[in-house]
Amino acid sequence: MCGIVGYVGRREAAEVLIDCLSKLEYRGYDSAGVALFEGSEIEVVKATGRLKILAEKLRGRAPIESRCGIGHTRWATHGAPSDVNSHPQSSSRISIVHNGIIENYLKLKEFLLQNGYTFESETDTEVLVKLLDYHYDGDPLSTIIRTLAKVRGSYGLAILFRDLPGRIYAVRKESPLIVGYGEGENFLASDIPALLKYTREYSILEEGEIAEIDEAGIRIYNEFGKPLEKERLTADWDVEAAEKSGYAHFMLKEIHEQPRAMASTINSRLENGLPELHLPELTDEALRGIERIHIVACGTAMHAGMVGKTAIERLTRVPTEVDIASEFRYRDPIVDKNDLVIIVSQSGETLDTLAALKLAKEKGARTLAIVNVVGSSIARAADYVMYTYAGPEIAVASTKAYSVQLAVLYVFALRLALARGTLTKEETRRYVGELDRLPQLLEGLLADTEHIKYLASLFMNCEDLFYLGRGFDYALSLEGSLKLKEISYIHSEAYAAGELKHGTISLIVDGTPVIALATQDAIFEKTISNVKETKSRGARVILFCKEGVEVPQDVADYVVKLPRYEEIFMPMLLVVPLQLFAYYMAVLRGCDVDKPRNLAKSVTVE
Repeated sequence: MCGIVGYVGRREAAEVLIDCLSKLEYRGYDSAGVALFEGSEIEVVKATGRLKILAEKLRGRAPIESRCGIGHTRWATHGAPSDVNSHPQSSSRISIVHNGIIENYLKLKEFLLQNGYTFESETDTEVLVKLLDYHYDGDPLSTIIRTLAKVRGSYGLAILFRDLPGRIYAVRKESPLIVGYGEGENFLASDIPALLKYTREYSILEEGEIAEIDEAGIRIYNEFGKPLEKERLTADWDVEAAEKSGYAHFMLKEIHEQPRAMASTINSRLENGLPELHLPELTDEALRGIERIHIVACGTAMHAGMVGKTAIERLTRVPTEVDIASEFRYRDPIVDKNDLVIIVSQSGETLDTLAALKLAKEKGARTLAIVNVVGSSIARAADYVMYTYAGPEIAVASTKAYSVQLAVLYVFALRLALARGTLTKEETRRYVGELDRLPQLLEGLLADTEHIKYLASLFMNCEDLFYLGRGFDYALSLEGSLKLKEISYIHSEAYAAGELKHGTISLIVDGTPVIALATQDAIFEKTISNVKETKSRGARVILFCKEGVEVPQDVADYVVKLPRYEEIFMPMLLVVPLQLFAYYMAVLRGCDVDKPRNLAKSVTVE
């Protein structure tokens, strides 16, 4: 959730840390800080607010000559945002930064108070650093192991011991960390983009593993302190992919990257005009043995799952459920060995989703991960993995990740239908042909966005807005609504259009903005009837539909017509104008589009 970086080498550590942290701003934060070795002392500098405030604070004081340090961007969990609650947190001998939550921190704090420790902050992290201090015997490895044996919760930790200048220790449980390899310098980070400017070689820390990092190299130990040999990976993202490249915001850049991302994702899974999963163990025979599918995800990924459910059931007739991961974990779901649990996550590190995957495996189900990050925790834990090839997504509000998740779900649905005989090869090839022309259609939509910006200018001052749709359009309306409230802070709700009369229509009064989606021919007239109900009560309606349909004059104030396209795939086309509408609404309202308040890109806490 928060950002962690560490550096040791020949460069000025403060500059490297600030630069690396700037690449993690998309993760969301409300304060930032660094701990730097200066000689045999550790200097800590912290600031509430944006990273630039910390940078200015560092420039405004006496220069710190340092070649080793750790840095952090924090979202407040324990204690309000403030300089004292910011990380790093320190004792007289140790400084740490921490992602995650220590669940038993109150019990540990009580123990430490009884042993003479005092506390300045409200954080669980200060409890952790002072517990490390309590156990410290001059051996950092044994200290870390003995301390964490007393801790219950999640953590990604970077640790400096004052009597070991020039050395960083790191350890993780349920909160991702990677180490990066350089020439005469080495790195630590919670996500790959932080390091791309300096190195593309990295290793992933597994649960309980401890890294010891200095200028000479990186040594990794297991939870018992025994040395390990770690695989070195090479990041296939480049620096340019993680930059704005002339766009005003990362979100706008990523919206425009969707045609390429869709083409890469779809084309990598087609052979001879047919879908191919490239999962040798998930054979057609295994696909035929699936009795039920569970799609488990959070937020935007869950909305992709809802579209996927409708597509899978329509194409394959396999019963499919969609669960919010945090609910799946705790409702004792009915899952057995003949079920397939599909886990969807952009980062592959979402804590609730990872826990849901582990639960599904405990119940004997097979698990398929749909993720964007190679080697992520979810990718490593699942039985099968399908990557989405979106490249880095930096904006907090997910756009291209949603689109490529849909693409993978559709490809999976088509292969499942072919394996089970609910589609013939000829029918499957026709669907694949439609998928193949999607990137070109998206390019056409993105070539002219001024009409979407104009509509946003008409509605930018509203404070409440409703999205309506049926079937695929309802599933998509949930994502359109989420995008709007995420970045513009407008209260927005999505409803199945047929549910209006069961209470929601009482909220429709004169001037209420309504976004209506009506792209499904079989239920077009029913949706239009529902929209007319809102119009008759004074709603201001924007209607999205397909070219060639006849729209009665009294239904909508504004009509946006999309190219005619295979009905089942319309969510992948219609999502683009909905993303643009949310984007322009936020820009026109003066919102910080890429870093919306209170949100983080990768949610690694409950």
